[in-house]
Amino acid sequence: MQIGMVGLGRMGGNMVRRLMHKGHECVVYDHASAAVEALGKEGGKPSLDLKDLVGKLAKPRVVWIMLPAGQITEATVTDLLGMLEPGDIIIDGGNAFYKDDVRRGKAAAEKGIHYVDAGTSGGVWGIDRGYCLMIGGDKAAIDQLDPIFDALAPGAGSIDKTKGREDRDPRVERGYMHCGPGGSGRFAKMIHNGIEYGLMQAYAEGLEILAEAGKEAVPEQAGFKFDIADISEVWRRGSVVSSWLLDLTAFALAQDPDLKSYSGFVEDSGEGRWTIMAALEEAVPADVLSAALYTRFRSRQTDRVSDKLLSAMRKGFGGHVEPKSGAK
Repeated sequence: MQIGMVGLGRMGGNMVRRLMHKGHECVVYDHASAAVEALGKEGGKPSLDLKDLVGKLAKPRVVWIMLPAGQITEATVTDLLGMLEPGDIIIDGGNAFYKDDVRRGKAAAEKGIHYVDAGTSGGVWGIDRGYCLMIGGDKAAIDQLDPIFDALAPGAGSIDKTKGREDRDPRVERGYMHCGPGGSGRFAKMIHNGIEYGLMQAYAEGLEILAEAGKEAVPEQAGFKFDIADISEVWRRGSVVSSWLLDLTAFALAQDPDLKSYSGFVEDSGEGRWTIMAALEEAVPADVLSAALYTRFRSRQTDRVSDKLLSAMRKGFGGHVEPKSGAK
């Protein structure tokens, strides 16, 4: 298929590369001309601006937006709605707020344009591992886009089949899912990221307890001196708590055992906050996820091993670098 990609950052650029590797034609645009030029040399079709990108796409057009949540995404969607025609499709794969997707979807529908929200997980590793996709929107549009989603998704891989899934949607086992109407894909991704906060916090706190066990203040009978780089490595191998997040932690500790590269200032992307907002609206207790979010707020005031571990994990899966203003 042919697709336009707006936003060629850490994830957007690699998604273009994966799509091109799978045989799709990508028309690309970013406000940073260097990013456009680089992908042009790799086989992408460069564009000067949004209007140029739209003009280079065959009808019905498909445009994927991969930009930060907020005004830049809002303005881009608004501009595209003024350029596209009935039957065209806008996909937003960034970390927007799901209620914004519902609103934008209604505005697009009034013009006969399909709006698809695609919660996208995979970070900087997705180019090789593939991207887990949680998709919301009109079924007809999503079915039309299946070759794109299938190319981006990880595929079945070597994961054992789950018994009892014989009559369920086979796309789920390949790493992508139509979650429901507009906004549902983003909602699922929002909760995914909220859970991610809790998992990361659990690893960080547990490893900090191990790291601090050898302190002089600890009673002699419990004064063990653990190498948390080795602990995280052994847990990767057969442990019930093994995961990709633990893999990234072990990689970070192997390269920087004392975490000297990290200040412990931990940002939050916004989806953790939105997850707690949803929990409040639904009156669902979210003790762990709330505590994990508040700990990130607290990290900007104190300096602990657990905070540095959170920073290391964020850099590992998403290439997130601590803001210089947060360094202590």
